[in-house]
Amino acid sequence: MTEDILINVTPFETRVALVEQGAVQEIHIERSVQRGHVGNLYLGKVVRVLPGMQSAFVDIGLERAAFIHVADLRQNRSERNSGAPVTPIEKLLFEGQSLVVQVIKDPLGTKGARLSTQISIAGRLLVYLPYEPHVGISQRIGSEAERNALRERVQALRAEDDGGYIVRTQAEDASDDALQADQSYLRTLWASIQAKARSQPAPSLLYTDLTLAQRVLRDMVGPQTSSIRVDSRSTMQHLVEWANTYTPAVLDRISHYSGERPLFDTANVDEEIARALSRRVDLKSGGYLIIDQTEALTTVDVNTGGYVGGRNFDDTIFKTNLEAAIAIARQLRLRNLGGIIIVDFIDMDDPEHRSSVLAELNKALTKDRTRMTVSGFSHLGLVEMTRKRTRDSLTHQLCEPCPTCQARGSVRTARTLCYEILREILRESRQFNPKEFRILASQAVVDLFLEEESAHLAMLGDFVGKPISLEVETQYSQEQYDIVLM
Repeated sequence: MTEDILINVTPFETRVALVEQGAVQEIHIERSVQRGHVGNLYLGKVVRVLPGMQSAFVDIGLERAAFIHVADLRQNRSERNSGAPVTPIEKLLFEGQSLVVQVIKDPLGTKGARLSTQISIAGRLLVYLPYEPHVGISQRIGSEAERNALRERVQALRAEDDGGYIVRTQAEDASDDALQADQSYLRTLWASIQAKARSQPAPSLLYTDLTLAQRVLRDMVGPQTSSIRVDSRSTMQHLVEWANTYTPAVLDRISHYSGERPLFDTANVDEEIARALSRRVDLKSGGYLIIDQTEALTTVDVNTGGYVGGRNFDDTIFKTNLEAAIAIARQLRLRNLGGIIIVDFIDMDDPEHRSSVLAELNKALTKDRTRMTVSGFSHLGLVEMTRKRTRDSLTHQLCEPCPTCQARGSVRTARTLCYEILREILRESRQFNPKEFRILASQAVVDLFLEEESAHLAMLGDFVGKPISLEVETQYSQEQYDIVLM
């Protein structure tokens, strides 16, 4: 199945859309003022060690101190592999210590970036592991014979004092010369990073990952990619130069788009982004999904909606769940949802139906490049899964908490506000003796006071012995109000 990659470039941001059979499957956004930090290498300074949490905070020059767990220290990784007991973090790190670290998760919400000292530097065909002696193979290369052959080839090309490598999927058909060129590039890059670490003070940036457009060529382009269209001539030229050195096989697929319509309009990408920011996803059959993202996890609820096309009720549920499984896999990629994901399919009594839906979900998820684990149906009928989270989701990149409801997802009703205001006037009447109380509130609250709550307002005025007047404040949200003592 062929894919097209669209790259929209402006001075303030770069956006990439991966389109398959006319449908947008992935959206990647990188803003010039908000570039991600994943993959970057820093010379950091330990500012605090927390033995109780077996963690430490490290200053790498970002707004918030970054975080490293004992499991992400390379010393303990080698100890775990050998079966030796894990050394406590307080014996490995101390305050003021400088160390080379890599960001493995961007800052998210109030959390700082997560770090590791197990360095990995990605090339086109290989991932270089300077502190690891072994050679690993991408799990997406399924043939055991091919995996063994690739491992032997890379082992033979390694220098004696070299680190380890992970062979990427793109290396399946690579020649020895291409593999050796990638090794040479990665070793040279690592040498320059080490030189910077010896000469610069902590904290300082040692290495920045590639731009989004370059990462597209390195990570996303494969045999199934039919075209890479870029609407910026200068960016296209930079990509051609980069591809000429590292990925010459894709040169003929890179082209400059100069049509009258904006590039993203040709595949309705902006409309797809708008839909991806909504809680509700409509299915073609009439069913729908409700996707709720919280800090702890993401929930997906499947509903039949208006679909009644099955032969019977069980058949209707089964067909809705099958369609939902495909849609869920696409939405996870499109919205870049990570962490724990709970899917609540419509309850199915037939075990064969459950197995078929789970198989359809797993099949649809094979297109996702992000590492995932999927468990079967729990005793509550829920499917639990995890998807590796490295960068912010699409919603977190493009949206912010609602200033009206403070991200609660709801606001207090006008009636609730009316009763709160009445209680506040009663409270103030016991402390002050004004000539009049004036209520400044939204139109909805004032209208309710003039209509259904007018009797309660008049009753309170009689009780406190003061007139109470109303004034609409058009700039107020429903939950805002003021009580002015005249």
